[in-house]
Amino acid sequence: MFSFVVALAISVQPQSVEETIKAIQKKGLAELGAYSMLKDLTVNVGARVSGSAGAAKSVIWVKNNLTKMGATNVSEIACMVPHWTRGTGENAVMDGTIKLSICALGGSVATPHSGIEAEVIEVHSLKESEALGDKGKGKIVFFNRPFDTNTNASGSGYGGANDQRVGGATAAAKSGAVAVLVRSMTLATDDAPHTGAMRYGEGKKIPAAALGIQSANKLTAALKRGKTKVRLVLNCKKFPDAPSANVIGEIKGSEFPNEVICMGGHLDSWDLGRGAHDDGAGVVHAMEALRLIKSLGLKPKRTIRVVAWMDEEQGGSGAKAYFEYASKASETHFAAMESDMGGFMPRTFGVSQEKLEKVRAWEPILRDFGIDRFVPGGADADNGPLKALGTTLFSLNPDGQRYFDVHHSRNDVIENVHPRELEFGAIATAALVWLLSEQGDILK
Repeated sequence: MFSFVVALAISVQPQSVEETIKAIQKKGLAELGAYSMLKDLTVNVGARVSGSAGAAKSVIWVKNNLTKMGATNVSEIACMVPHWTRGTGENAVMDGTIKLSICALGGSVATPHSGIEAEVIEVHSLKESEALGDKGKGKIVFFNRPFDTNTNASGSGYGGANDQRVGGATAAAKSGAVAVLVRSMTLATDDAPHTGAMRYGEGKKIPAAALGIQSANKLTAALKRGKTKVRLVLNCKKFPDAPSANVIGEIKGSEFPNEVICMGGHLDSWDLGRGAHDDGAGVVHAMEALRLIKSLGLKPKRTIRVVAWMDEEQGGSGAKAYFEYASKASETHFAAMESDMGGFMPRTFGVSQEKLEKVRAWEPILRDFGIDRFVPGGADADNGPLKALGTTLFSLNPDGQRYFDVHHSRNDVIENVHPRELEFGAIATAALVWLLSEQGDILK
C-alpha cells in the first residue's frame, strides 16, 4: 500500500509552482489534517505550561508525529525553562459577599494562606500608579485601562494595554501596595479572566491577578459608590528552572540543503485552556504544511524545517536556544516563518520591510486561500532573533478580531477552532515555504 501511494504521488506530481500549490490546497481541504492533529494535542496532551508534565509530554508528541510523517533530523534542542504553577483555590471576594472572577498572572507570588484583604484603589496607567505615593500604602491597586478600540488591529489594542499586566505589580509595590488586580487583556465581554506573564523588578514582590471583564466592571462600579475592599487568595508557586526542549524535523533540500526555511509556532501554552489557538494552531500549521508536502512526494530545492519552540510565554528561552543553535550550525537560515496569532482564517503575511516589494509577485498565487497581500512585519517572539543572522522573516497573520476573546483564557480550546479556517492557515504556510524553496532567489 505504501509503495502504491508513493508511486501515485510521483506520477501526478505537478510541474509548475502554481500547480503544486493547487495540489497542496486540494489535499489539505480534503483531509483537514491540521484539525485532527490539534484535537489530539489539546485533548490528549492538554495544557503545556513551561516546565510542566504537559509540556514534557508535548515534546514527545511532536517528535512522534514528525517521525510518522517521514520527517528527517527529528530532534530536540535543549533549553531550561521557568517552572511556575497556579495552585488551587484562588479566589477574590468584594465587600465580603460578591465573588469576583480572577486568575493569578503567570509568575505571580502567592498571598499568605489566609489571603490578603485590603481597600482597593483604581488607576489607569503605570505612571498613575507610581504617582500614588503614600495613598497606595496597604492598598490593592486595580489597573483598569481597557483595550483601545479605535484601531483596526486588535493586536494594537492588546499592546497598548499590556504594560499594566506585565509591570503593574512592580509599579504598585513602589507605593506600598499589597497586591494588584488587572483588567483582563481582552475585547470580550464575558467574565473569563485572562492570564499572561508578569515581571518583577527590584523591590518587594506582591501578588498579581487578572479580573474577568464583568468582574472588573463590578469593581469599578463599586468604587464609584465609595470605599471597597477585596479579599484575594492566590496559591501559586515558583520552582527552579526545569529542562525542556524545542523540537525540529525537516525535509532535506534537493539542491540547496544548507539553505534552511523554518516554520513553526510555540509549543508551550497557559493552563486555563488547552492552548488551541495560542499556539497549538501555529505548531500544527507547520506540521501540516510539512505533511502535505511530504505526502505529495514533493522534493523541495531548499530544506524545509518545522520548529516547535518552547517557552514563548514565560521568557523566550526556547527562542534563545534555537538562535544559539542556528548561529553555530553549518547551514544558512534563508527564511523563518512564525504563526502565533491563532487558527483563524489567514489574511496577510508579514515580511521583513526590505523584502516587501520583492515578494509582491507571489500575492496572486496566495489569494485562493485567503492571503490578500504581504505587509511589513514578519518578526515574532521566536523567529525574531534570527534576523541577526540575515534571515528573511515572515509571520502568518490570520483575522485577529476574535483572537483576544480566547487568548490566555479558559476559552482557548479546540471547540473554538474552525477546522477549515485552521487548514487554510496550514495551506498558506505550505504555499509560502514552497515558493521560498523553489523561487526564493528573488530575495537575494
